[in-house]
Amino acid sequence: MERKNKLTKNDIYEKEFKTSMRGYNQDEVDQFLDEIIKDYEAFETHIQTLEKELEEAKFAQPARTESRVQSKPQPAAGNTNYDILRRLSNLEKHVFGSKLNE
Repeated sequence: MERKNKLTKNDIYEKEFKTSMRGYNQDEVDQFLDEIIKDYEAFETHIQTLEKELEEAKFAQPARTESRVQSKPQPAAGNTNYDILRRLSNLEKHVFGSKLNE
């Protein structure tokens, strides 16, 4: 995931502005550019951190998928068809009682 930035923090830092009779205050411009550089560095650091986390998540995802497949609940011992039918029969007798025999 390669990004193409037009400016680097050094490009901002080294930028020279022409002065004129009624030009901008050079100190204000320099202070503002310093703030921009700090923000730019913070964004770059944050982007790099997010890209690293994304790559780690991509590699971790297949492992999580495999663990989900392996961790499917297995039928408990004694849950054979006979046991299930017997429990169902007992449940019907309990719920419907003598009505089943009618």
